Amino acid sequence: MKVIFTADVKGKGKKGEIKNVNDGYARNYLLKNNLAVEATKGNMKAQEAKDQKKEQLAQEEVEEAKKLKETLGNLEVNLAAKSGDGGRLFGSVTSKQIAEELKKTHNIKIDKRKIELDEPIRTLGYTNVPVKLHNEVTGTIKVHIEEK
Repeated sequence: MKVIFTADVKGKGKKGEIKNVNDGYARNYLLKNNLAVEATKGNMKAQEAKDQKKEQLAQEEVEEAKKLKETLGNLEVNLAAKSGDGGRLFGSVTSKQIAEELKKTHNIKIDKRKIELDEPIRTLGYTNVPVKLHNEVTGTIKVHIEEK
């Protein structure tokens, strides 16, 4: 029997997949527990419509990430920190501080985990910091650390 999975079933299929399974397994377990529906023409069309909608939403998400990348490319985040001799900071500037400053000054909310700092910034001056906006889109923020 052909079924469309409505939930992930370990070892059998993922949500949205169409597969052939044994009749007894389908009737007695999958259909009974609402883990799958029978793959009729109507259900197949409904699943295709869901897949198209999901694909369209994913495409819109990528477009939004690209727009945000362009916006971030033109911005500069200014932070002030205490420093000693040679432009070395007392302490460091973390991704959390960059995210908070971005939210405060430019009203752009980015999760601190998406700001990809290998290690915190410990020197004065300009630093280009990569930001992972989407799986396919990575932007950069120009961060300027100035002396307090």
